[in-house]
Amino acid sequence: MNRITTAFLIFTASSICSHAKLGVEKVASSFERPVWAGMPALSTGKLWVMEQAGQIWIVDLKTGERAAKPFLDIHSDVSRKGNEEGLLGLAFAPDFQKSGRFYVNFTDTKGFTRIVRFTSPDRLTTDPSTAEVILKIKQPYSNHNGGWISFGPDGMLYIGNGDGGSGNDPEGNGQALNTLLGKILRLDVSAKTSYRVPPDNPFLNRDDAKPEIWAFGVRNPWRCSFDRETGDFWMGDVGQNHWEEINFMPRGKGAGANYGWRLREGSSETPAKNVGGKAPLGAVVPVYVYNHGGGPKDGVSVTGGYVYRGPIKELQGRYIFADYQNPRIWSFRMNQGKADDFQDHTDELQSKDGKIMLISSFAEDHDGGLFIVSHIGSIYRIVDR
Repeated sequence: MNRITTAFLIFTASSICSHAKLGVEKVASSFERPVWAGMPALSTGKLWVMEQAGQIWIVDLKTGERAAKPFLDIHSDVSRKGNEEGLLGLAFAPDFQKSGRFYVNFTDTKGFTRIVRFTSPDRLTTDPSTAEVILKIKQPYSNHNGGWISFGPDGMLYIGNGDGGSGNDPEGNGQALNTLLGKILRLDVSAKTSYRVPPDNPFLNRDDAKPEIWAFGVRNPWRCSFDRETGDFWMGDVGQNHWEEINFMPRGKGAGANYGWRLREGSSETPAKNVGGKAPLGAVVPVYVYNHGGGPKDGVSVTGGYVYRGPIKELQGRYIFADYQNPRIWSFRMNQGKADDFQDHTDELQSKDGKIMLISSFAEDHDGGLFIVSHIGSIYRIVDR
């Protein structure tokens, strides 16, 4: 064998070895309709898993076992009537390890979305009596509650609130600034008071607008995220009958942004009679849309995800997301403001127990690695095999 051939084989072998063979490993199971998972800053080895019915559990990632008692149990306060109601989102305060404070987003038994602050002195369990209601929003219907809640890179608390439900936004809430429905909200919860409106919120001094609004024109934002490396904002917004969409906003931008709903579904005019229209001036165009169907690039209900910042080199910098009804997992990179290098990971990201169904959320660990949350009850970690 000559030197050139030997060198070629060595190069080829090293190239094959360096390419990640993606897979998943189940880390926990037997949850009741889990819809969110994550961990506070500076935490390792444990994952917080939220059940839609009203409980949050801490799971040991080495053993897959949950703690003997829930981290939080508010099932008696949570509405469980509709498929989209319940305990939907959690945000740990940036200083959680010191203060024990965290915030949840849920629909209550009276038909309101509640944003509530709790305090856990030992960071392991929480007395429900520590609840402080930060904000209450009346929901006219049982669907489109959004539910995402997170602290942004600016230290403000962001909330994704759906348009109020039914179909085609019958009250026009998405484009109306006198309601908190169909909006991304931004609050300052750093003080002991319930909240303050940040002085740089875009509609603070307008008589015809709610000052808590940061952005508007959203239908049902189901899982948003901030890129842990860049601070950029990502949003999966569930469509009506035709299009699902992913929206992107660079860090430091987005104040007063209009994402187009109900005039626009995806990047098109909403086809329902007397609903759709031309794109509003300056409306944000989604960076990625896909149509309804059962094909490899189709779906019915988008589940937004994260930009991967974990240890798997081939995934780094890729935005990973999924569809809930047509259980597929995809990713792409942003290239000059556009989605590029689309990839389908569905076949490789499957459990040995079978296809991962009803993907309700993704979860991020302290290293930027990702987990997949199945509404059926299991949590899976994305791994390099």
